[in-house]
Amino acid sequence: MMLITKGDALPQALRGGIVALGNFDGFHAGHRQVVGAARDWAHKLGRPALVASFDPHPARLFQPDVPPFALSSIAQRERWLGNFGVDGLVMIPFTRDLAALSAEEFVDEWLDMRLGVAGVVTGGDFTFGKGRSGDVTELARLGLKKGFAARVVDPVANKAGTISSTRIRAALRAGQPGVAADMLTRPFTIVGTVEHGAKLGRTLGFPTANLTLGDYVRPAYGVYAVRVWLNDGSCVDGVANLGIRPMIEPPVELLETWLMDWSGDLYGQTIGVELVAYLRPELKLDGLDALKAQIARDADDAKRVLRG
Repeated sequence: MMLITKGDALPQALRGGIVALGNFDGFHAGHRQVVGAARDWAHKLGRPALVASFDPHPARLFQPDVPPFALSSIAQRERWLGNFGVDGLVMIPFTRDLAALSAEEFVDEWLDMRLGVAGVVTGGDFTFGKGRSGDVTELARLGLKKGFAARVVDPVANKAGTISSTRIRAALRAGQPGVAADMLTRPFTIVGTVEHGAKLGRTLGFPTANLTLGDYVRPAYGVYAVRVWLNDGSCVDGVANLGIRPMIEPPVELLETWLMDWSGDLYGQTIGVELVAYLRPELKLDGLDALKAQIARDADDAKRVLRG
């Protein structure tokens, strides 16, 4: 699959495709329906299957101080979409110039001129153009003028309602990674480069791989049973503290993961940490001996969750 960013020209081989258009943060069950409809339509017609999204997320432009909320990185979406049978991912730069385009100007410049689409698939709540002036009805009307068709995919729901990125973020903030995973169709995974930390875990006999959270949504602070994906494709069980480490001064927000029954040097390597189950909130304990004993109990709890 090809990734096109920064407004680069679309390769000729990908022009004339069917595009799924939306944000697709997290690529959850509802997103899979939209992208799957575009993929299947494209394959039926013998055309490229594309996904077009926005970078940064529009909320970042209009609300720059909003707390981090990402459910995935572009690299994660690139991998998921490639495995899903998509031929190209176009990350449209979301700038003030783009935001100022009318609905018709967006269709003219991006869908027609830059992508040359033969068809577009969206969810029913998709809006576009200055002030969100365009909706799916307007997209269909403008598509007829330009010679492409537009289709709308119904939302996907579970027993609690329509699946959405908003609900997934709420579940993570509430310490419910299993609920989030059901909607995502996979565990929520934080991917990052392992950094040096205070090395307290090594002193206690529980060396940790430390990641900063970057743009990811902040799940509930606390201790989690996790699975860790390494560069070689292997997966290791672990226990992780996500938060500010209340026993260490000054407080620093980190995801600290102890890989159980594993040893090696991960500094500088990219790993993915799946949050499987929330075990407990962060605690300020009475000294390092108490902390060491608590980590051992947390590891036992994580093993029961992951291996039971």
